Amino acid sequence: MGQDLVPEQNPESFRAFTRALLKDLQALERMLASGMIESGVRRIGAEQEFFLVGKGWRPSPKGVEVLERLGEPFTPELARFNLEVNLDPALLEGTAFSDMEKQLDRLLKQAREAARAEGAEVCLTGILPTLAKSDLSLDNITPRARYYALNDALDRMRNGAVYRLRIEGTDELLVEHDSVMLESCNTSAQVHLQVSAEEFVPFYNMAQAITGPVLAAAVNSPLLFGKRLWAETRIALFQQSLDTRSGAMHLRDVAPRVRFGDRWIRDSVVDLFQEDIARFRVLLASKVDEDPLEVLEQGGVPKLKALQLHNSTVYRWNRPCYGISEGKPHLRIECRTLPSGPTVLDEVANAAFWIGAVIGGVEEYGDITQAMDFDDAKGNCAAAAKLGLKAAMNWVGGRTVSAPDLVLGTLLPLARRGLDKYGVRPEDIDRYLGVIQDRVESGQTGATWTLRSLAKMRDQGTRGERLAAVTAASVRLQQEAGPGHEWPLAELDEAGGWKLNYLRVEQYMTSYLFTVHEDELVQMVAFLMDRKQIRHVLVEDDDHSLVGLVSYRSVLRLISQSTGRPGENDERPVKTIMDRDPVTVTPETPTLRAIELMRDHKVSCLPVVDQGKLVGIVSERDFMPIAYQLLEERLREEE
Repeated sequence: MGQDLVPEQNPESFRAFTRALLKDLQALERMLASGMIESGVRRIGAEQEFFLVGKGWRPSPKGVEVLERLGEPFTPELARFNLEVNLDPALLEGTAFSDMEKQLDRLLKQAREAARAEGAEVCLTGILPTLAKSDLSLDNITPRARYYALNDALDRMRNGAVYRLRIEGTDELLVEHDSVMLESCNTSAQVHLQVSAEEFVPFYNMAQAITGPVLAAAVNSPLLFGKRLWAETRIALFQQSLDTRSGAMHLRDVAPRVRFGDRWIRDSVVDLFQEDIARFRVLLASKVDEDPLEVLEQGGVPKLKALQLHNSTVYRWNRPCYGISEGKPHLRIECRTLPSGPTVLDEVANAAFWIGAVIGGVEEYGDITQAMDFDDAKGNCAAAAKLGLKAAMNWVGGRTVSAPDLVLGTLLPLARRGLDKYGVRPEDIDRYLGVIQDRVESGQTGATWTLRSLAKMRDQGTRGERLAAVTAASVRLQQEAGPGHEWPLAELDEAGGWKLNYLRVEQYMTSYLFTVHEDELVQMVAFLMDRKQIRHVLVEDDDHSLVGLVSYRSVLRLISQSTGRPGENDERPVKTIMDRDPVTVTPETPTLRAIELMRDHKVSCLPVVDQGKLVGIVSERDFMPIAYQLLEERLREEE
């Protein structure tokens, strides 16, 4: 996906691309058979994705403008509020990791300077806490042909069906959306490890085996749309946001495009490419001029463009990659589970841990498939994503061990031996693996820091202010030297003031609603108003669409009209007194506009509706903090 492409969507172009794809696979098999793949060289690399945040610490859609100031090696991402930077590949030796940290620090400093020139800041986090569903409109898609093509292709494969998310954690999230933009909620710090063709199978299988415990120690994405979900919610979000399967396929074993895998590989990297070609239809097609078989016959190195494009639309958590470096073809394993943040130091520590554990694991266990069941490796990944360091891991020999004990007692020593084998400087090994050890011993991952910060502020400010405070603290602290496990908890005053958190209705609306159906008894409305101390009850149908509103005044009016005879109003339904056409707003409605609507229509509340569905309510009570703050500021000015 690194280059723009002109989408080819007619059947002929898809057939031509498929022919090119099959030729690429055939060419790769010949290259493997003839020993063309580079061996004896161990390179590492990384890709850093990050958010841009602006006013109120919310997503800032300034990616195009910031990118114009930066140029290479920075690249766009799906959303205007995300960017990516690619680090230089380096030999795994000596100061490789400290050099990676220095380069990433330097590049992010450039990104911050460019972002600030556009009124934005850089934030390293797996999922931005202040992100709202309204930020995911196609207005915020990066204007590049490949992103429009991806959205159209997924829409076509889904037959226009909506995207549905359902993720359960401490809270529960149920969301419907109409585009691929859900995928833009994720940012990661991807790590690459070059391996030879001969060793690809044991190295890839080992990468799969250690994914769970490494992820458990690195989780940094516990929130989505303000809901507390998984320790690494990215895993569930990414899989569901790019799922092209239909609900009608429940009787078939259809694999998702985002996946861990189903089995150990046995023969070569071709196992993975071949399975992905067989299982997943071509999503994006582009014109391919290269004939890889002719290039091979002429003594050249084919680029395998069709294979690389198709591979970029199948999202394995450990993805096989083909590339050319210094004129030589090579293979890499790309780890995609690791989130962005909390700091550059944390990210490089995660990279060193993952790379060292893969190498050390192969040295220790050889063929991991003889010592561990694949389902255990897959289950470990899911458990780590949900629970982080609280997860239990099934490890070699069928034993079950806690994630901290597995990391501290087994994987960190393996990683140390793996890095030492390639001559990584001892001081670097101590520094980066020491971060992992201290993080695990302290129990403070990026995810737990976020949740603890929110818990500390539970009775302070609005939810929007608390999320803004967490984001603001992240931006500040990640520019300082300390790793995330040393961070103090966020404070509410870091949110930047109450004004920035009352810009739009969705920042403070009440989403925990008490509703009734229009055919229910009016008495139910009175019951809710009395017991829940609310003055408005919303009326919705079975599809959660708003159909009416009952106010406290309506109930009083009904009582005043009663003759007082026992049981007179017992059977009266809600629809007889509800307002059938209440004034509504959307989540992204500006606060000033909401106040104007309430004043102009002389109403004391506004139901909040998103795509026809009831999602919240704002009332006069919600504006009391604004009035209080304004009055307090005015009094201070007069002193």
